[in-house]
Amino acid sequence: MSRVELIATTTFGLESVVKKEVQNLGYTDIKVENGKVMFTADESAIPRANLWLRSADRVLLKMGEFKALTFEELFEKTKALPWEEWITEDGEFIVTGKSVKSKLFSVSDCQAIVKKAVVEKLKTKYKTEWFKETGPKFTIQVSLLKDIATLTIDTSGEGLHKRGYRVNQVEAPLKETLAAALIQLSYWSQDRILLDPFCGSGTIPIEAAMIGKNIAPGLQRSFASEQWPRVGKQLWKEARVEALKLIKQDVKLNILASDINKEAIEIAKENAFEAGVDDCIKFSVMNATEINIKDRYGVIICNPPYGERLGEENEVNKLYKKLGKTFSKLDTWSIYVLTSNEKFEKLFGRKADKKRKLYNGRIKVDYYQFYGPKPPKNK
Repeated sequence: MSRVELIATTTFGLESVVKKEVQNLGYTDIKVENGKVMFTADESAIPRANLWLRSADRVLLKMGEFKALTFEELFEKTKALPWEEWITEDGEFIVTGKSVKSKLFSVSDCQAIVKKAVVEKLKTKYKTEWFKETGPKFTIQVSLLKDIATLTIDTSGEGLHKRGYRVNQVEAPLKETLAAALIQLSYWSQDRILLDPFCGSGTIPIEAAMIGKNIAPGLQRSFASEQWPRVGKQLWKEARVEALKLIKQDVKLNILASDINKEAIEIAKENAFEAGVDDCIKFSVMNATEINIKDRYGVIICNPPYGERLGEENEVNKLYKKLGKTFSKLDTWSIYVLTSNEKFEKLFGRKADKKRKLYNGRIKVDYYQFYGPKPPKNK
């Protein structure tokens, strides 16, 4: 089986989380740059990475990288790449692009040139002047950064946050990939209680339950490269069988999810059922400021309202103050809060032990981490 170079793209700030996920899959030849984790592996890594990476956005197949200062250079060097090894004669392909700090700044022109170069290469291989484009789909990306062009093919199709379990959602939902990262950045483990008091459509508790039960996040969906003959259905079948065997069916989890919105809880219950983790999560309608839990050494991970809209700021400020008082009673718990509100620590009444800059969609946020004491070993 031949070696391939793969790029797991990430939201800014989550590179270290995705790197660890890649390492957990057994891959060692890894490099990290802003927004991407690159690794070399055999072709079986394409289905395995797509099925298992919880916090990455996409898995791209790297076709080549080179300096391109002119359109002619872009054309010739693109044409020289082995597109015929991946794209079938009936393959349907589009070209997307981006350009940052490069002489070739017209993205539409770069896309057109790359498309033309790939077509010319395929004409030579398949001895034809016309392509039906009725077969497997391929999305090629040309990315220019400081005059260096990187050419990739997207192996994922839809973004990896599309798990397939979200039947419905509340307004402004948290992406599944970010929720999974928040959990992995916390001290939560399957033997500790987890609470999300702003669960919305249930994303954080559902992702936690999937982590606890070792359910591969991509098991319920399809991917673009499943239809590629070069990867083959057998590799995908083997990867899915492996993932199914690794599910921990009998693990006991204690995950609590609540929200003040009754409709949100009904949606969350449906989503948990679709994800196959409804037996692991206890849902309830509750005001976050009225939580009263006797358990010790638990973990709270939540994404409360930010107060981004006009007129909401005062209400959110009051909420954060009340949360500070409510959560202060849970003095043995570790607490993790994601918000864009820069006054959060002052309102909450406590300075975070650690603060991590992230992005929730296009909103710049901070992940405030308050560490409780380590639980005794017999807990």
